[in-house]
Amino acid sequence: MQRMNLAEYLGSNPYPGRGILLGNSEDGKYAVIAYFIMGRSENSRNRVFEEEGQGIRTRAFDESKLSDASLIIYSPVRVSGAFTVVTNGDQTDTVCEYLEAGKSFVEALRTRTFEPDAPNYTPRISGLVQTEGGLRFTLSILKSWDGSPDSAHRQFFEYNSPAAGEGRIIHTYSGDGDPLPSFEGEPVRVALEGGIDELTHGIWNALNEDNKISLFVRFINLKTGLTETRILNKNR
Repeated sequence: MQRMNLAEYLGSNPYPGRGILLGNSEDGKYAVIAYFIMGRSENSRNRVFEEEGQGIRTRAFDESKLSDASLIIYSPVRVSGAFTVVTNGDQTDTVCEYLEAGKSFVEALRTRTFEPDAPNYTPRISGLVQTEGGLRFTLSILKSWDGSPDSAHRQFFEYNSPAAGEGRIIHTYSGDGDPLPSFEGEPVRVALEGGIDELTHGIWNALNEDNKISLFVRFINLKTGLTETRILNKNR
């Protein structure tokens, strides 16, 4: 797969939805994690990221405008022991429960399926990062098979020792539409350039101005385990 320019890739899609990016920094010193959310409805756009423990949680920016919290309020990022879990829904909690019980990321997601938001049946995307003993990560997508509410398609992609300056990105939608078309294929191979601030602003500026809502970026030092985090919210 050809390595894509991250900003150009994101900028070419007006509505990738929610996205997870995992990889290795350009200098090879950090695990890279990014998660962004977008929205078209007032309810979806009425959100911000806030720190919660070692992770983050979504919350309503204006509580008086929150009409349905079921699919928009959740913990996108949690740390469980040696693992960092990032997802686009409450499957974050499912994965962490399984990991804490000595079970696996894959086992956890086999108990889940796509979101019940007909007719879109939005995919559930998830990522798992481990830095002890070398960087490795897994990405997953759980989506409807050809738009059927009765058939789930589960895919898992594992990456060990990714090269410096490379990442993989997966997102919920391949573009705008009604219903929204689900992401297809393998997570896209992208170049990761610069430090945390350069990457954060590069992603944020590339996302569609009307639809972007919030962005989380974290660098994890592969030697010390120390983390550095950036959060950007359109609602401030």
